Amino acid sequence: MKFLITGANGQLAREFLNKLKESSYKFTALSKDSLDITDEKKVNEVVSNHKPDVLLNCAAYNFVDKAENEETETAFKVNADGIKILSKVCKENRVLIVHYSTDYIFDGRKEDFYTEDDEPAPINKYGESKLHGENFLVQESDDYLLFRVSWVFGEGKQNFLYKLSEWAKKKKVLKIVCDQISIPTYTEDIVNLTIFAINKGLRGLYHLTNSGYGSRYEVARYFLEGLGMDNLVLPANSDNFPSPAKRPFFSAMSNRKLSEALNVAIPDWKLGIERYIEKHYRNEGL
Repeated sequence: MKFLITGANGQLAREFLNKLKESSYKFTALSKDSLDITDEKKVNEVVSNHKPDVLLNCAAYNFVDKAENEETETAFKVNADGIKILSKVCKENRVLIVHYSTDYIFDGRKEDFYTEDDEPAPINKYGESKLHGENFLVQESDDYLLFRVSWVFGEGKQNFLYKLSEWAKKKKVLKIVCDQISIPTYTEDIVNLTIFAINKGLRGLYHLTNSGYGSRYEVARYFLEGLGMDNLVLPANSDNFPSPAKRPFFSAMSNRKLSEALNVAIPDWKLGIERYIEKHYRNEGL
């Protein structure tokens, strides 16, 4: 099986590279500089030349607040128009496309786990752009896997846990929001479950998250305690941190459909954080 990976510099793509290097799979990973997914001519050229069996789309625009005002057009161009192009080209070349969306397509008012059957209702432009991408994927592709993920963390500096560890080095007291609740999801688990799903022939929409749920505050406390840091972590409301984009209060998604389809127990987010600490802080000394 041959993979083509977009967005090669992102934390999810880097995790795929770590996994695929240890396997017998063939793969090519391209960064934005090598493949802009909004350039249909270039996408056509790359897919035709590489002839992958699977395109793993790890390219995305993820700046939630900037998407609300100053970079709305860019968010929709990448997260929506780019997916339309990828879906169309993959269909023409008979390539399975694997794409990742977000819990931010929900409004957070359900107060229970969201399932794949729940109606999306994004409350910010970022969520709208990702939902448009989902819709384009379903409309344009006849061979796809669509995974919704949440609060992704892994290798690199573009995630909440890394930023939290840096804040903790500079401030003894940290105020973290307690009214935003979802599921931290480790890139290792996303990659392992994605490859398992591909090998098992799954198609369609699945929520791919670790199990359980927690607030940003609960996650912060668990992570910093795991690092052995003694910062004072205080709960705060989102109103104390005004931002251009609204965030859903409860956007935890049920992973039951995927768990049952693969017949596996998906690890709790706390176990994911423990493995992340072991790999990226204890082993690498970060």
